[in-house]
Amino acid sequence: MKANITEYLRVNLDTEQWECRSCNNELAPARGNYKRGLLVYDRDPREIHKPLVDPKLYDYTFSPDPAYTALLEYYCPHCGTMIETEYTVPGHPPVHDIELDIDDLKKKVHAWGDIPDTPEIPDTPIERHVHNH
Repeated sequence: MKANITEYLRVNLDTEQWECRSCNNELAPARGNYKRGLLVYDRDPREIHKPLVDPKLYDYTFSPDPAYTALLEYYCPHCGTMIETEYTVPGHPPVHDIELDIDDLKKKVHAWGDIPDTPEIPDTPIERHVHNH
C-alpha cells in the first residue's frame, strides 16, 4: 500500500519508507524525517533574492543576510528531483515538517484502497457565479 503525501513524496506503508514519486526509490524511514534521506544544498539566499541596492555602498541591501538566513534545497539522491526548500537559521537541523501517524494511515489507506498517482478528474466545466449590479 502506498499513499501520496506531496507532489514528490509518498509513503510505502508496507515497507514503512518514504519514496520519491519521480523515481520510486526509497529515501528514509517513514516514522522519521524524510529530509534525512535527501541531498541538501545550502544555498546563499542572495542568489535568489538579489540585493536591491549596491552592496558596496550599503550594509543592508534588502537581501537576506546569510549570517542569519539559511536557504536549504533538498534533492532526491537517486534522480535529482527537488523535493523541498526551506528557510531557516544557519546551523539549525532540518525542519521536521511532516510527521505521520503511520498506523492510522495504514488503516485509512486499507479502507480507501491505493491512491492512484494520477487521479481521474472529470472533464466538466466549472460553474462560475457572477454577481452583477
